[in-house]
Amino acid sequence: MQFDLTDLSLFRHVIEAGSITHGAERANLALAAASTRIRNMEKSLGAPLLLRNRQGVVPTPAGRTLLQHARLLLTQAERLREDLSSYTGGLAGQIRILSNTNALTEFLPEALSAFLAGHPQVSIDLEERLSDEIVGLIAEGVGDLGIVAGTVDTGRLETYPFRSDRFVLVVPNAHPLAGSGHVAFAEVLGHDFVGLDRASALQRFLAAKASRIGQPLRLRVQLRSFDAVCRMVEAGVGLGIVPETTAERATRTMAITAVDLADSWAARDLTLCIRSLSELPPSARQLVEHLRKES
Repeated sequence: MQFDLTDLSLFRHVIEAGSITHGAERANLALAAASTRIRNMEKSLGAPLLLRNRQGVVPTPAGRTLLQHARLLLTQAERLREDLSSYTGGLAGQIRILSNTNALTEFLPEALSAFLAGHPQVSIDLEERLSDEIVGLIAEGVGDLGIVAGTVDTGRLETYPFRSDRFVLVVPNAHPLAGSGHVAFAEVLGHDFVGLDRASALQRFLAAKASRIGQPLRLRVQLRSFDAVCRMVEAGVGLGIVPETTAERATRTMAITAVDLADSWAARDLTLCIRSLSELPPSARQLVEHLRKES
């Protein structure tokens, strides 16, 4: 049985993505090459590692065992690379961050840009997830650090305050709701909405909230950014839900109004979460300290 680090990294990506196709994309491999590697791994082991179905793939018991060891070995390999980098001119390595939509779009771009400018040999793998998913994945060792909503139970993870923000409803200036001081999410579900791509963590969160209320979220358009959502709202396509920081910028140049959401979940205290600061690779520890100073 011989697996190299590329095999192990691919296998981890496949399991985390839930499909060989998306796992191959994350590993920067062609689908045919990725499929061949997985088949060769199973042939070398003499047992199936994946159960394949129409929805994607899930690990077999052997696959779950391999995944545990793969994560450990890949972490050790990354730490080895960082430790040796001190002899070749600086700190190097890759940091895996899992973030909810709010932090990813509103706060991380500036913070990470400043960090990466001072650490040219460090790269960052940034993935958007729901907050409750992030907690579980960080605990399992899938990522180095996560950024989640402060309302989520983080269990035994170490946590640090990051930022505060809230979601607001944005409407055209001429809309009847523009004069409202605040409104509940349930009261506006009868309107058309403009939102992010259905795969985004925030859109999945809002769809779940609407489902619990018993009404579908009527999405007319799905876009890639909050700024684009605001432009569509201004054009009268539908209403939107965006971070307050986004709305404050947009209302300066667009004919839209921000209306407070009365729901408790609209307030977003964002939290950094990690397994253990002392166990992080050096570059990841430096990033945590950088983000804490930026808070």
